[in-house]
Amino acid sequence: MSDPKPSEVDPGSNIIISVDAMGGDSGPGAVIAGLSIALKSYPNIKYLVHGQKNLLQNLIQQENLGQVCTIIDADKVVSMNDKPSQVMRSGKGTSMWSAISSVKQEKADACVSCGNTGALLAVSMVRLRMIPGINRPAISILWPSLGSNGFNVMLDVGADIRADENDLLQFALMGSSYSRNGFGIKNPKVGLLNVGTEEHKGRPELKLAYDLISAAADYGGFEFIGFVEGNDIPSSRVDVIVTDGFTGNIALKCAEGTASFIGSALKNAFRYNILSRIVALVANAPLRRLKKTTDPRRVNGGVFLGLNGTVVKSHGAADPTAVAAAVSLAYRLAAAKFNSRLAARVASSNSFIDKKSG
Repeated sequence: MSDPKPSEVDPGSNIIISVDAMGGDSGPGAVIAGLSIALKSYPNIKYLVHGQKNLLQNLIQQENLGQVCTIIDADKVVSMNDKPSQVMRSGKGTSMWSAISSVKQEKADACVSCGNTGALLAVSMVRLRMIPGINRPAISILWPSLGSNGFNVMLDVGADIRADENDLLQFALMGSSYSRNGFGIKNPKVGLLNVGTEEHKGRPELKLAYDLISAAADYGGFEFIGFVEGNDIPSSRVDVIVTDGFTGNIALKCAEGTASFIGSALKNAFRYNILSRIVALVANAPLRRLKKTTDPRRVNGGVFLGLNGTVVKSHGAADPTAVAAAVSLAYRLAAAKFNSRLAARVASSNSFIDKKSG
């Protein structure tokens, strides 16, 4: 699988990415190393790096990033165990709060953090607020697939466990806009995740969402293919999968666990005996290609859709390669002015739907 292909952006764009350097399991060293990798693909990128100044200065010097990094000193750190409510009360001095505030103050074009997902979402919602017309945000991820781009967009995967029919409609609008403006898919194919493809199956809100999404498809600039099932998520049948955060998060974690299991099972199988080791040597090249195709680091980065600002949530255990992928995604979305386009699409679509319902 090749890296996700963005829509065209101005190669001279001077994009500033605000980075929470203290979030994540691997520490600021992995984050700063990831910034260095991303810079090789986007030499015009600049960074506002938030965290403990003395520590970050040394890491930035080691990576020779002094010319592109401005350090914003923030002594406090949001841990993975901190509750969102706790961060909302006492998080103003943290690197996470500082990084999001830079987007709020228009000092940066997008924010990237490997930190606590619940806290990051809560602070983002309070500091950036929702796009007018959006009821609740959604976390959108890129899912490796058999499609022409090598990935599908899926949302929500955990911003909120609930979603009614109107929320699912907004997810369809946001997901299709993300696919179109972020990655150049002109007429995204949108599917609504269900327990079957028949129209009579599923919960009441899914049936109502089916009708709403179908009615909005032409005006929203996407093709609605109806209900899809779990086995369609990595297929070429669909570009955008819409679901609630409860279902989406379970599907995501199940896929991560399955991928880890298959990787371990293959290693054990090829180490079983001498013949297995010989077969492993013969299959080495195809296995490397398979690993590259399914490597989640290459599509790391969940985007918080529905906010007045671009926030990319990197996996907490991200290594430098994965951090670079999240930063690159933030750069491409900011350079394509994705958030402004999304807000305009949601406003016009909601106006159209209101007229239809009236």
